[in-house]
Amino acid sequence: MSEKRSNKKMRVNLERHMKHVLRGDALKNALRFAAYLKANEMAHTGVHCEVHYKGQCACYLLAEKKTWRIWTQGEYSREQGDVPMDERMKEIARANVSRCVNCGNGCSTGNTKIIFGKEFTNVCNAVMMFRNPDAEALECVKRLIDMRRHEIVRR
Repeated sequence: MSEKRSNKKMRVNLERHMKHVLRGDALKNALRFAAYLKANEMAHTGVHCEVHYKGQCACYLLAEKKTWRIWTQGEYSREQGDVPMDERMKEIARANVSRCVNCGNGCSTGNTKIIFGKEFTNVCNAVMMFRNPDAEALECVKRLIDMRRHEIVRR
């Protein structure tokens, strides 16, 4: 099966799964996110998975039991590329910093990170976690992932 056809099949399964487990605004925002992944050529392998851009992890995704989550991965000490992060977006990002809970993501006791100029301790390698993001938080997630995509391209 070609990679393009395989990726399309995976996206359809993700959307179908989201429609099965989510309702209301959570479903609407999750489907928006699935469309964002498709538009930006990001591949996923299921409904609890790493989402890849150019073969590198851009974020993690889980959709189950009427909830969905996105964990970001990357360097967020400052803005990157030409992705605008106004103060409101930075506040949303900081409010969703993911604390280490020995999840097996390789950070065991957590890390100290600077998130847009503010220091945080005990931070997971999956830097931020958004649970059922509303439209505003989803916009923040997309910007964070866009920053990660710039980071991947620079490598």
